[in-house]
Amino acid sequence: METRKGFRFSSFKAPDQSPFERLFEIFQELITHTSGDVDEALDWLRELDKEYELTDEDYTIDDFIEDLKAKGYIREEFEEGGEPDGEGNPGEGVRSITAKMERIIRQRALEQIFGKLKRSGAGSHRTGKSGRGDEHTGDYREYRFGDSLDHISMTESLKNAQINHGTDSFSLTEDDLVVEDTHHKAQMSTVLMIDISHSMILYGEDRITPAKKVAMALAELITTRYPKDTLDVLVFGNDAWPIA
Repeated sequence: METRKGFRFSSFKAPDQSPFERLFEIFQELITHTSGDVDEALDWLRELDKEYELTDEDYTIDDFIEDLKAKGYIREEFEEGGEPDGEGNPGEGVRSITAKMERIIRQRALEQIFGKLKRSGAGSHRTGKSGRGDEHTGDYREYRFGDSLDHISMTESLKNAQINHGTDSFSLTEDDLVVEDTHHKAQMSTVLMIDISHSMILYGEDRITPAKKVAMALAELITTRYPKDTLDVLVFGNDAWPIA
């Protein structure tokens, strides 16, 4: 009886995640929407838990909050003279995100922005396209003119030569060469625009300083993680102009 080989398809299953990792993914999205307000983000998370049963009795939202503090993602500060709870503890303090959490949020936002790229100039952004790069895909293909000699797989190429020409006399031609395929990495140009109009200080509220902090954080992240990219910063009110 002839055995047929083919493909077998099945439903996609996400990689196994711990309860903390699953909740942390959601928490990152919520903390972005609440502009860093930890308490509001946790309130939303509790509501989502009630509706979608994100946790169970073995791992609760309170356990998640304790893990956030233990891992250094949020801090809880208590005011002097605060009202203690019934057991003499200082009660709940003011929660805020740490610098570690801010960095993770910035990195996540940039990965979401740079996640789906087409081919462009060679840079440091990973794409889903194969091409010239320094990260191997694990696949092999035939040699093409212009491929780097560093990417030629000598083992696979010699094996090809023996299959194509036999083992009696050694012969290696261009058609025998096999290349280790790599991911193409793209270059990007980013323009950041900061509003410095009157609305940014309306009603005595300083909105410009936080905007500056975001700009500096984004500039730092791009220049350190993607040094081949370009970054331009523009400010605008009635007019717009670039700044160094």
